[in-house]
Amino acid sequence: MNPPAFLNWQHCTPRDIRALAARDAVAVLPLGAIEQHGEHLPLSTDLDIASGLSEAALQAIADPARAVLLPAMAVALSTEHADFAGTLTLQPDTALATLVQVGLSVARAGLRRLVMVNAHGGNKSVVDLAALELRARARMLAVRAHTFRLPPPDDAIAGEELRCGLHGGALETSLMLHFAPERVRRDAIDHFEALPERAAREGSLLAPEGVAAFGWMAQDLHPLGVAGNARLADADTGRRLAGHFAAQLARIIDEAAGFDMSRLRDRAPLDPP
Repeated sequence: MNPPAFLNWQHCTPRDIRALAARDAVAVLPLGAIEQHGEHLPLSTDLDIASGLSEAALQAIADPARAVLLPAMAVALSTEHADFAGTLTLQPDTALATLVQVGLSVARAGLRRLVMVNAHGGNKSVVDLAALELRARARMLAVRAHTFRLPPPDDAIAGEELRCGLHGGALETSLMLHFAPERVRRDAIDHFEALPERAAREGSLLAPEGVAAFGWMAQDLHPLGVAGNARLADADTGRRLAGHFAAQLARIIDEAAGFDMSRLRDRAPLDPP
């Protein structure tokens, strides 16, 4: 196997980090979770996907010398899955403070470009708030790259499953069959018809992630805490999804590397144009 073209932060020395800062490098932070995904997927599902996509994206960027992969943030905000055995979670304020402190540490090292690759829906609000905090406190370009917001390739997964397979469905199961097939319990794969699917069938605006969304715990979706048709998953679809998402993330990292930092002003202008 060929070694990665990019650097891992934890494998660097202080001199390496100073060299990255001198090159105005982009730091890439994978964010996942350790939480239940039913009995067919491991607790590490979101972490495996975030890490796998981040590494694949960094292999595809224009200039690997201008990027560094941070240690993945494995445990974050998983309150909605806390009633299932194995889930690890931080409190919201702790998760936000942890993410901000990691970003500020990167800024202290001289790197002001950060791309957060988040593969867990429960982290979205924390990532969004952290990006604003890092902009305000350290004038960083803090990019929120939520993998579940990236458009998938055409016809990879049926539209209804994309809308309703919120957790442990065809998309995540396919990606895991690509990234870590040995961790997938194939005998437990099933169609987990859950609350989002029923709400869509009824045409309801009120749904867990609908037009009018509400706070939910995973057991509200389904007794096993999953939602979606994992029977639609296969490794080839996972390979196709991974390549497609990694290409989009590589473009995001490249655009972050080329972003004109002078656009981030120290203060609001007294006389706006």
